[in-house]
Amino acid sequence: MSTGVASRAPARVLPAVAWVCGAGVVLAQIVYSMADPADRLPTTVLSVVLFCVASTLDAAARRGWRAAGALVAVAGGGGLLAEAVGVRTGFPFGDYDYTGTLGAEVLGVPVLVPMAWVMMAWPAVLVGRALGRGWAVVPLAAWALASWDVFLDPQMVDAGHWAWAHPAPGLPGVDGIPLTNFAGWLLVAVLITGALHARLGPRADRETDLRAGPAPVLYLWTYGSSVWAHAAFFGRPWVSLVAGLLMGAVAVPFAVALWRAHR
Repeated sequence: MSTGVASRAPARVLPAVAWVCGAGVVLAQIVYSMADPADRLPTTVLSVVLFCVASTLDAAARRGWRAAGALVAVAGGGGLLAEAVGVRTGFPFGDYDYTGTLGAEVLGVPVLVPMAWVMMAWPAVLVGRALGRGWAVVPLAAWALASWDVFLDPQMVDAGHWAWAHPAPGLPGVDGIPLTNFAGWLLVAVLITGALHARLGPRADRETDLRAGPAPVLYLWTYGSSVWAHAAFFGRPWVSLVAGLLMGAVAVPFAVALWRAHR
């Protein structure tokens, strides 16, 4: 009896800790939006770290520690490699440089950056697996991940965390961010989400992918809060509209799929 209780404990603890981290993400992002721009770095760091932990624990709770390890290795390692190559060669994102404001770096890339790839890659894979079938899973997952950057990049450029050498041409209404960046994100997102989807296996266990958890909730929170924040706090209403449409193409159907699965 005691062995059974002990074996069930991690299954209860992991989601609980992940939910606590997720609540911390929401609180940190609310504080970020209301803080003076000069005082936003601590909440940026806290938000990314907590979101990364929440996604990793969500992966472990759904698919086990091997899946969580694969997430960190593929998304974190792959994101780091892509960024390290990017800042040195300009491929695949375009010519850009980090300004040294985001703290400790590895291979010229702030540690927070691969953590950000981890935090959003997992919910993006869940989006793709929830909405797609067969070959469509990876393109949907990649879009779910890459479209988020249409919100992220203007916010981080405006905050002074990185800068583009050739910021034009860009998406309509998304000034200062080159189209090469979005193309590079799509390429890297396809590789990362494709590898994670292959690691998880066929989309047969859809109930596990659609199970309630912090990763899906945080993905939808990120979408909704980004639409609102760019319009109301960051002075980027066109980013709110354009990115809202692009990310909403998967975020809204994903919200509907979750609602139907749990009604």
